[in-house]
Amino acid sequence: MGNLFGDDRTAGILRLFSGTPSLTAAALASRLDVSERTVRNDIRLLNAELKGCASIDSEQGQFTLHIYDMERFRAACARLLETDKFLNSPRNRMDYIFGKLMRADSPLNADELAYEMNVSRGTLANDLKRLRADAEMYRLVIVGKTGKGLVLQGAESDIRHYVLENAYDALYRDYPIEPEIERMTLETFADSPFEPNARENFRRFLVVMLDRFLTDHPIGELTASFYALTARPEFSVVDRLSGRIARFLGVEFPAEERLFLLLPIIGMRTPADIQNMQAIELDEGMRALGEKLFRQIRQELDIRIENPDAIEEFLYHLMFMLNQLRFNVRTKSPLLEELREKYPLAWRMADIASKVIYNDYGLKVTADERSFLATYFGVFLEEQEEKRIRPFRAALLCGPGRITGRLVAAQLRKVLDSSVELTQLTGADVTTEMLESFDMIFATMDPPCPTGRPVIRIQEVFNEQALRQKIEKAKYWDRVDVPVLDNNWFVMGGLLDESRFFPLSPSDSYETALETMVRALTEQGQLDEGFLNRLREREKLGTMVFDHGVAIPHVVQRAGTRLVLAIGAFPKPVPYGGQDIRVIFLMGIPETEDSDDGMLIRVYEEIIRVAQEPALLEKVAGAQNFQSLLRALYRQA
Repeated sequence: MGNLFGDDRTAGILRLFSGTPSLTAAALASRLDVSERTVRNDIRLLNAELKGCASIDSEQGQFTLHIYDMERFRAACARLLETDKFLNSPRNRMDYIFGKLMRADSPLNADELAYEMNVSRGTLANDLKRLRADAEMYRLVIVGKTGKGLVLQGAESDIRHYVLENAYDALYRDYPIEPEIERMTLETFADSPFEPNARENFRRFLVVMLDRFLTDHPIGELTASFYALTARPEFSVVDRLSGRIARFLGVEFPAEERLFLLLPIIGMRTPADIQNMQAIELDEGMRALGEKLFRQIRQELDIRIENPDAIEEFLYHLMFMLNQLRFNVRTKSPLLEELREKYPLAWRMADIASKVIYNDYGLKVTADERSFLATYFGVFLEEQEEKRIRPFRAALLCGPGRITGRLVAAQLRKVLDSSVELTQLTGADVTTEMLESFDMIFATMDPPCPTGRPVIRIQEVFNEQALRQKIEKAKYWDRVDVPVLDNNWFVMGGLLDESRFFPLSPSDSYETALETMVRALTEQGQLDEGFLNRLREREKLGTMVFDHGVAIPHVVQRAGTRLVLAIGAFPKPVPYGGQDIRVIFLMGIPETEDSDDGMLIRVYEEIIRVAQEPALLEKVAGAQNFQSLLRALYRQA
């Protein structure tokens, strides 16, 4: 985009001359809604921009366009018109203003800036208001008013970070770098275990550093933690490259500028290549931090993550993430909202990990970094579930029509995972013993003999989405008390019955309501006598109140081998722990070491989804009996 900081009103004059080669000063002033004196000043500036390829000359009261080099003139027009179009966007105008401010040697006259941008003073004031709000997050201040001089105040390091994260493309995308410097950079990265994305990010940092340093805007003294980075092996690589570039340019870069160039390296994303990753030294303390994160997750959620396959990669991610947070290197996550919505439990685990990191390191984990943590936790949960599940065997029970059975089997294979073993049976030879050997039975007819396995009735042509939901629920057949293979999304409905739903009084406190629920379930033998005391001790370790009006008190139960779930609903919010509670999801988790976390994980995910949907949570909280609770929870996929 060439000349971003030229005079943009000139683009309007070029457009007027595109239709006719001659115009009077009065016509130009009328069309542009400015004075004739302003028109003459604009044309003087425009002629300077055209640099001899064309000129607009005054002849007897007429301004006439003369073109001397058509190819250069077209290029100049394209450049000027692109800049004018660029400034039609508020975001682009903010970038333009920031660029002018950071390059200004004296206060900018606001009226002249508005004139230069071809906008009103009111538009400039609105743009400045938005820009001030954005800059404030980087500890930058724009001092002055639209009628007076404007000055950008703040640390040079913060100015650079603002540019890199918000305005790099607008201000530097055409910045020229000498081919020799490009070659040096490519050679250095070819011999180093740094990811391609780190190389591209390094180039951006290099461009900003060169422009600012060479125009007398050095970064200056940094905090003590930066200088400790000189001991890292990665710094020696950047230091050598910086030295080569400095000698080529005939300058000397101080240590602070070289440390600035180190930031995209120590804060890069984890290398995808395992050899490149292991070539980088892992910081001492990352293994202990990883163990602490998993231990805290186990303590708060009673979910075990044991020996994940990608643990080494995760530890490197922690190291790079901490560096990013320490030195203010921000990375945007393209999947932030998707992860928060589709993997609620993994996001909750990322929240727990973020608290540990803040408590131990004093670093606040950003939402973007939480999404990267949630990605790892999501992978760990999925891999752990895959290891736990044995090969799945399904039977297709059809009538004697062989071709019909083949049609149904072909449709089923599109829905089932490729690892599922599907066996086709006909009604004549089927026995109860035979059916008991399968995990799930699909049937186009009634089974000719009794079976305790889940049976999913299907038509010859069926709804694939509804079938997928029934299959998902059938996986939990042996772990719920009342398995019903309908197309309701919530598996936890199978854990509930009349005895496990408690319409609570608005006069109850959270503590008394919880005690009422536990005592009732204990009297029924669903929880053991020591459950309430363990729950109280567990509460001392940390609150079990989640966001959005939901509490999930949970602790080990010793009355049985299955997960116990009970729901208590307050008709009105009840204050507790600084939040208003609407629904209590009480869980008793089996104590046995070989108990399956898969069911617990599924229930957690469903509870969090309820909490994330205000309308659904309101229906659950407003349920007055068990039937209305089930109606509230009935949700199709």
